[in-house]
Amino acid sequence: MPYENIILELEGPIAAIKFNRLKALNALNSATLDELKDAATTVAQAKEIRVVIVTGAGDKAFVAGADIQEMKDMTPVQATAFSHKGHAALGALENMRKPVIAAVNGYALGGGFEVALACDIIYASEKARLGFPEVTLGIFPGFGGTQRTARLIGAAKAKELVLTGKVITAREGFEMGLLNKVTAPDDLMPAVRELAAKMLAAGPIGIGLAKYLVNKSLSLNIESGLELEANTFGLSFGTQDQKEGMTAFLEKRTPTFQGE
Repeated sequence: MPYENIILELEGPIAAIKFNRLKALNALNSATLDELKDAATTVAQAKEIRVVIVTGAGDKAFVAGADIQEMKDMTPVQATAFSHKGHAALGALENMRKPVIAAVNGYALGGGFEVALACDIIYASEKARLGFPEVTLGIFPGFGGTQRTARLIGAAKAKELVLTGKVITAREGFEMGLLNKVTAPDDLMPAVRELAAKMLAAGPIGIGLAKYLVNKSLSLNIESGLELEANTFGLSFGTQDQKEGMTAFLEKRTPTFQGE
């Protein structure tokens, strides 16, 4: 589908999904969510793409939130559908087998914060600001914020963010365990690309299966999770990547992974 609200950039094995509604500080409306889901599905299915970066156009916002102008007059039925649309789009990021890195370059509020939380790893600029201001609008996070945040930092800290609507700095987010790294603004994308390069040096099948297992661990008890891990570990030994990786190690050379 043609994109009007995002930019999809393909650079070798790296795909960048960039929110591009500058006048609205990259706010998420229905069309943007549809485009995000389509772009995420496209890169998930593209064998040549091995790492995905999500960021915002401009220097002010990653995503400033969901589009309040669109939401203001929604009926309960429409609001439920809008929430489901958000879940589907963010789920496409979270559930693809490829690593997804959020490069938070500015405001990541409400739905924008939820987009970042659906990514596997979050790097942020020092000027980034994060939070869930929805309660100041009479609602609450509806794109997964009430669920993913508690899984990351525990219920008490999650409630502090969600129930107060306060906006925090990138450094505070890092200290709370929400972010993986905070950089100077000019260092954000180089740091993200350095991380991507490390992932590109690894076996794509191993990375995909590892991401799947970590995600599943959040909904399984330890016994079920360990059983799933053992079975999946065994399956990985039926891949060419496993043979190449271990052979290269013994031959003291750099492996050439094919994702097979």
